[in-house]
Amino acid sequence: MSKLILAIIFNTDAVDPLSDALIAAKYSVTKISSTGGFLRRSNTTFVIGVNEERLPAAMTIIREVCAPYSRPEGHAATIFVLDVAEFAHA
Repeated sequence: MSKLILAIIFNTDAVDPLSDALIAAKYSVTKISSTGGFLRRSNTTFVIGVNEERLPAAMTIIREVCAPYSRPEGHAATIFVLDVAEFAHA
């Protein structure tokens, strides 16, 4: 089954390195500027469609790239993984 990763990255120095790392690993990535959270901070939402077998590697990339940018009072990324019931081109 295909998966959809929504990774909400707080606008730190992690955004460009994460994008570069995912693209280098041949993931298709869409970046969307977004706002949310307690203080309505600016962030970037990454939308990444993956086959189930590639999910662990994608999660590893996200966690490794974002880890150095986490702060004691928070974290650099919030990640959701969703099942894709249907995928179609229009």
